[in-house]
Amino acid sequence: MLSLLGRGHFDVHISVPLVLEYESVALRHLDELPITRGDVEDVLNYICRVGVAHEIYYLWRPFLNDPDDDMVLEVAVASGSAAIVTFNKHDFRGCDRFGLRLLTPAELLQEIGALK
Repeated sequence: MLSLLGRGHFDVHISVPLVLEYESVALRHLDELPITRGDVEDVLNYICRVGVAHEIYYLWRPFLNDPDDDMVLEVAVASGSAAIVTFNKHDFRGCDRFGLRLLTPAELLQEIGALK
């Protein structure tokens, strides 16, 4: 999916708190990943460059079980996104109330014709 960012297949919507959460999670698991801290910074800088930034003016937390997942939901609602793409659909149950679909990365790639 990262290789398709910025190529017009889909948009990634972000907020400052969400990017900080991405950074925190990636750095916390750095020992388990085949990448360096510099790689994490490069990927996040790229996401910030090609992503559509949103300021969140409302908080209706908590809605999901994990408050960090609420940040994803808030950006999806604020951006008018059609879907949240996640490996963990279970954690986002109830998002259909906001008109959002839940897709795995493979499902999104299949929908846009990048995975056959």
